[in-house]
Amino acid sequence: MRLFLVILPPLLLVSVMLGIWRFKAAQDTSEELFDRSLLSAALAISRDVSISDGDALSPSTRSFISDAGGGEIFYHVTGPGGYYVTGYAYPPRSEQAVNSDLPSYYLADYRGEEMRVLRMTESKTIGNLSGEIVVTVWQRVSDRQAFARDLALRAIALMGGLIGALTFTIWFGVQVGLRPLNDLQQAIRRRSPDDLGRIRRPVPTEVAGVVQTLNRLFGQVQDSIESHQAFISDAAHQLRNPAAALLALAETLPDVKDPAERALREAELIAAARASARLADQLLSLERLRYGYDGAMTRCDLNVVVRDICQRLAPVALSRDLDFSFEPCPEPLWVNADHVLIGEAIANLIENALRHGGPSLTKIAVRILHEQDRVVVVVQDDGIGIPFDQADVAFRRFSQLRHGEGTGLGLAIVEQVMRTHGGSARLEQTEKGTCVRLELPAAALPLAEEPAQAEPE
Repeated sequence: MRLFLVILPPLLLVSVMLGIWRFKAAQDTSEELFDRSLLSAALAISRDVSISDGDALSPSTRSFISDAGGGEIFYHVTGPGGYYVTGYAYPPRSEQAVNSDLPSYYLADYRGEEMRVLRMTESKTIGNLSGEIVVTVWQRVSDRQAFARDLALRAIALMGGLIGALTFTIWFGVQVGLRPLNDLQQAIRRRSPDDLGRIRRPVPTEVAGVVQTLNRLFGQVQDSIESHQAFISDAAHQLRNPAAALLALAETLPDVKDPAERALREAELIAAARASARLADQLLSLERLRYGYDGAMTRCDLNVVVRDICQRLAPVALSRDLDFSFEPCPEPLWVNADHVLIGEAIANLIENALRHGGPSLTKIAVRILHEQDRVVVVVQDDGIGIPFDQADVAFRRFSQLRHGEGTGLGLAIVEQVMRTHGGSARLEQTEKGTCVRLELPAAALPLAEEPAQAEPE
């Protein structure tokens, strides 16, 4: 219907304009033809008057002036000297001067009616008199207009019939042309919500791109659903063990009578609860980053953000007699970021090194670099390390290269934080330990800190 309504109004507008033009053209054409008929009648009357010496008009001339297309023609003839020869006694007079040398047309009032008048002067001989005779013929304007209106209405009726036929043809063509889309709509409507397969039925070339886009969207939705299902399955599996441990510790606690043993069990219960809460918090954080992050990005100096995290975790590293160092960039490094998420990512890398570095771990180094339009954070340790060929596995959710503490979410959260900020996270080859490189796009310098241009000498 929309397509039909888009096509039809311009067509109707053109038809109306064409009808108005046709009406005007019919009027102009009829005026020209009727004026020529007046001239023909005047010439015929002048000829008959000259032949019959003013006595009578020929039958053909009488028939012509009585049956003219624009209505009856009236006439008046005066001979040499201005004496009356034949016709009606008093012709219509023009209010303006009339050229006597050429046939002159004008409008005049005759007995209360508007008339179209032709006055023509010729040199003739009537009887024994020679001189100029004046032939005046006139016709009712209302008869002319009625005749022209009849011609125009016939043309408009014909155009109306053509427009009606064309409208039906357009409607039929639109219905037939869009029938494949209607069939496609019915086929999609009959699909179940679980059917996200590709649309394989043939479609018109004009909508092939739309169908390809739908197929791509269906594939993305399918991948998203499978990802969510895998996450729910993994999360349920990962939460089952902490929940079972909490339940077991809670069930054994009432039976413990020894205060020292009870305090130990309570500490274990608190540690298990903290680990479970930490796992749930990491799961929620990861999903929010992947599908629903709506936090505000602010302008911050990455040196300050990383320094605060290092100061918070330094006591833990130093308590284990580790060499813990932080090397900031000499200049401020401005980034547009959520400083809480960036801090969480850096903290995860340092905690991973502390937790999984093993007994060979002796140092952890954090460096910040500025490379062109990128800001780089490097966290390196000399512990057991992650094999470089297993980097993809290390960044997957719930993946653990070795059995031990941890949920397998730390590096996955780090990578997702970097993606959220338009950056990246990757492992770099190193002789010993693990080296993780984080990259973020640098922000423009504040106006107050832009380097001043040297003035010309």
